[in-house]
Amino acid sequence: MSLPALLRIGAFPPVAHALLSQHFTLVPPEEASDAQWAAFQGLVTRSNQRVDPALIDRLPALRVIATCGVGYDGIAVDHARARGVQVTHTPGVLDTAVAELAVGLLLALLRRLPAADAFVRSDRWHREGAFPLGASLAGKRVGIVGLGRIGRAIADRLAPFQVSLAYHGPTDQGLALSYYPNLAAMARDCDILIVCCPGGARTAGIIDAEVLAALGPRGALVNVSRGSVVDEAALVQALQAGTLGAAALDVFQTEPTANAALLALEQVVLAPHIGSATEETRLAMAELATANLQAVLAGKPALTPVP
Repeated sequence: MSLPALLRIGAFPPVAHALLSQHFTLVPPEEASDAQWAAFQGLVTRSNQRVDPALIDRLPALRVIATCGVGYDGIAVDHARARGVQVTHTPGVLDTAVAELAVGLLLALLRRLPAADAFVRSDRWHREGAFPLGASLAGKRVGIVGLGRIGRAIADRLAPFQVSLAYHGPTDQGLALSYYPNLAAMARDCDILIVCCPGGARTAGIIDAEVLAALGPRGALVNVSRGSVVDEAALVQALQAGTLGAAALDVFQTEPTANAALLALEQVVLAPHIGSATEETRLAMAELATANLQAVLAGKPALTPVP
């Protein structure tokens, strides 16, 4: 018996593609026939891809859009709902991987690990002697922007490092951590800001020049959220002027090409949007996306619909 055909938007890692292919025939747009465009009931994508209204309107039989990722800011969710199309994502299964990367980026930034690696490889250790001192994480004041599942996972992993923790978000969650309704005020009281809030219009550019100035010349920014959350021009200007100390970024306003000005800065650690990029996590994301697709196509409620 043939497998149900899905429109596939974007490339998937081999482990995820293999899992999805056990249950569906994955058809990229350039290979889809007119008959398939008319018949597709499901679309599977990744959170770094766009599913705009025009694409949705090309699919008259569409019933479900499933993204392998927690973010859905690239999907025209309201338009899909107006068409009666369910939109699902994969929250929860990638929290650990993103939290691990956030802590890893922070340690790499403070201890200057990429520069230290280059120092040894270029034989500068032998020629120049001791590598410049880094900074310790212990004792730092860390503010988390967005204390959802990922933010809480980051907080849990940072606690053993003997840091003080605060958070900013829409509401006070009544936790033991310090809550700041004003983001700039939290930045002023912190040494490090870790950004892990959702993307989208509501959070676009919230890490702006005021917040960066409040964080200050000894402050560090870590972004594992979306590039849209940070005013990238203001970030570059602050780093170049020394009004912000350092930054570690896994996401950018334009991907996969990072801002050229960031590439020239030594006090920056850059990663190619790999927050959830582990074999284990990508498999778990594909499994949950598959379960969502199977449920909706069978006439059942989605397991993890976009809220």
